[in-house]
Amino acid sequence: MTFPVAVPEDYRSLPKVELHRHLEGSLRLQTMLDVARKHGMTIPASVVRLSRLVQVQDEEPLNSENFLGKFNTLRMFYRSPDVIHRITREAIEDAAKDNIRYLELRFTPVALSRAERFPLHDVMDWVCTSAQEAAQKFNIIVRLIASVNRHESVELAEQVAWLAAEHQKRGIIALDLAGNEAQFPATPFLPIFKEAHQSGLRITIHAGEWGGAENVREAIENFEADRIGHGVRVLEDPFTTALAIERKTPFEVCITSNYQTGIAKSRSEHPAPKMLGAGLQVTFNTDDPSISQITLGHEYRLVVEDLKLSMDALRESILVAARASFLLQDEKEKLIQNLKKEMRLS
Repeated sequence: MTFPVAVPEDYRSLPKVELHRHLEGSLRLQTMLDVARKHGMTIPASVVRLSRLVQVQDEEPLNSENFLGKFNTLRMFYRSPDVIHRITREAIEDAAKDNIRYLELRFTPVALSRAERFPLHDVMDWVCTSAQEAAQKFNIIVRLIASVNRHESVELAEQVAWLAAEHQKRGIIALDLAGNEAQFPATPFLPIFKEAHQSGLRITIHAGEWGGAENVREAIENFEADRIGHGVRVLEDPFTTALAIERKTPFEVCITSNYQTGIAKSRSEHPAPKMLGAGLQVTFNTDDPSISQITLGHEYRLVVEDLKLSMDALRESILVAARASFLLQDEKEKLIQNLKKEMRLS
């Protein structure tokens, strides 16, 4: 990926933990051009023109419709097993270049399978295989989260959940509910997530992003979510805020994404500092780095320079993310100790 602004060394060199990154929002522009040429796809032949279809531009409206619309084009590119192997490998390579030490990469099997109607089981195998190989090659710890969308059928979600449980020994550690929460309720998926949790999968739910705090409460109380994706509207309800504090529920916050979807009026007005001030567990993530044209290093810079948090607060958020990871306890403790050592913390 290429990005418009270089990241200062102070942020680039920090060891990082990423808990909320979508594979489908992590494609390199050059890879898309290569795939289009190989498969005879009719798309703009230049990186600049293609960028307008798959990345948020400064002059575009900042709302969820525009942001989600980028995925309509992205879904055209998953044309072969080789493509899925490549985008998985490159997403992990890009994370490693950004000094990410631990990555939880979420992927949507239904989205990856749709263009060529690949069997879901095969798609999951391809992602698992590539993730394991790339993690070893690029010296980064990677775990996978299988994601399902609210706007798609419960039957499809059930298939994904069953396959995710079956692939736990191959790196899939959690099930995620994503998609448009403003128009599609989570309730129909509750039995699936209950069963997934019983099978050993951890649970993360997109909530309180385009919907209100009541969706965060539902995710915590009913779905017993281990973490909340985004959740930036939690402060709209004092009870839900208190509930999240009591349960020590971590929030996967994505500053640039929240700005580009119109949730925050500007990057500097993002509610993350207020969430921290209220006592919530906040982690910082990219969401869809290619769509947003960012790295996690960019987001760390925003935390300090736009949100005015200290470098010490940023370092603590990295440790909060490590503690909130879905690693096994001994793996988690090792990660935390390595991060502390690298950041020279006692």
